[in-house]
Amino acid sequence: MTSASPGPSQETRPSFVEESLYEVHQKVHPRAVSGIFATWRWSLVWFTQLVYYGICWLPWNGRQAVLFDLVERKFYIFGLVFWPQDVIFLAILLIISAYSLFLFTAVGGRLWCGYACPQTVYTEIFTWIEQKIEGERNARIKLDAAPMSPRKFWLRTAKYGLWTLLALWTGFTFVGYFTPIKTLWSSIWSFSLGPWETFWMLFYGAFTYLFAGHMREQVCKHMCPYARFQGVMFDPDTLTITYDTERGEPRGARKKGVAPQAVGKGDCVDCGICVQVCPTGIDIRNGLQYECIGCAACIDACDQVMEKMSYPKGLIRYSTEHAIEAHWGWKEILGHVVRPRVVIYSAILAAICVAFVWGIATKPSLRVDVIRDRATLAREVEGGLIENVYRLHVINVSEVPHRYAISVSGLPGIDMVGERILEVPAAAARSFSIQVRVPPESGKKGSNQIFFDVKSIANEKVAVHEKATFLQP
Repeated sequence: MTSASPGPSQETRPSFVEESLYEVHQKVHPRAVSGIFATWRWSLVWFTQLVYYGICWLPWNGRQAVLFDLVERKFYIFGLVFWPQDVIFLAILLIISAYSLFLFTAVGGRLWCGYACPQTVYTEIFTWIEQKIEGERNARIKLDAAPMSPRKFWLRTAKYGLWTLLALWTGFTFVGYFTPIKTLWSSIWSFSLGPWETFWMLFYGAFTYLFAGHMREQVCKHMCPYARFQGVMFDPDTLTITYDTERGEPRGARKKGVAPQAVGKGDCVDCGICVQVCPTGIDIRNGLQYECIGCAACIDACDQVMEKMSYPKGLIRYSTEHAIEAHWGWKEILGHVVRPRVVIYSAILAAICVAFVWGIATKPSLRVDVIRDRATLAREVEGGLIENVYRLHVINVSEVPHRYAISVSGLPGIDMVGERILEVPAAAARSFSIQVRVPPESGKKGSNQIFFDVKSIANEKVAVHEKATFLQP
């Protein structure tokens, strides 16, 4: 019998290394930073939140200044009232927002993300609360690593409690733009809050708590689509946060006041503070990355280090790819801001904004829809007259009640039966039935064009000339 040949020895067997397809999430503890860009960022935090939390409490003509009344299908924005027929304005507003985003990104990179995005704004607020309760970056890292203790329990309870209150107030404010906020406030205290109001308040509050309190940079890195398609809107003349590799490398530590040339190194002292202050935890010295939200915290941090080392500021700064390569100053950089894509974006945006403002300014304060009764096409009534029945839907878009006079024209001997004076309250709609009669010899057989004139008695400039069809049998 022949014995089986032995298999490969242990030494010759191939070795396999198991690797995870997913990066283990490392919690980011951003360090507090001050400086000109931090001041700008917090100024926009205050501005956006004062607008968001405050504007829904402003009164206007006996109602809420800004109210999106879905039940009545009316949007109130200060002195303007928008109806479903005004959906074109919403479409134009969305187009303006899109082109503004394209323009700002082409010029200055992710300015929206770094300064005004709700995710950035609420993350700043939640992080500030965390810093005030748990301490600065090193203290928070130690607290996370420490076992549960009475101190850690109470610190976490205070932090999560304030986060919860802020998130619920945010959800309450959000719902307050769709249900009058004073009514909503009374409903909460009387325990008569409706199911939909309760759902959306908790839903919006829960996601604010989750995104700003726990997920933070993960939303920007993994969920926000803007981070993915920003690259197609950048070009070599787009201002982005840039590390000057030529000036900073080779990096290395040295004593304060030591000139870089004396130790054979660049200006970067490799302190790592630019990484510590980054809300997404990236190292800007590795080049432009999609995770960078353009908040400029690293610029403020690096400038402070450069100042302490008596080095020129601007090792990390707003610059462009062409400016870094050609060593341009601000004069040359700004000279390249005006380029074809910026001009095209600006022209389109300006045209759309002009059209939007013109549309708002000339928006009629009266709308009339004329609907002929299809159940009764035409009929003969007393005196041999031919009658068509119409339904007039009159919409008073203004916030002043009006009395309207109605008349009809277009055929010889035409007359109408029904109300000739209509009263419509402010920002309301009313439907009226009108019978129009003509002699049988008027017009031709079949379809004839007639006109309804609806004019405000108090202001003749508020008038509508609406055409309709009269059927002769």
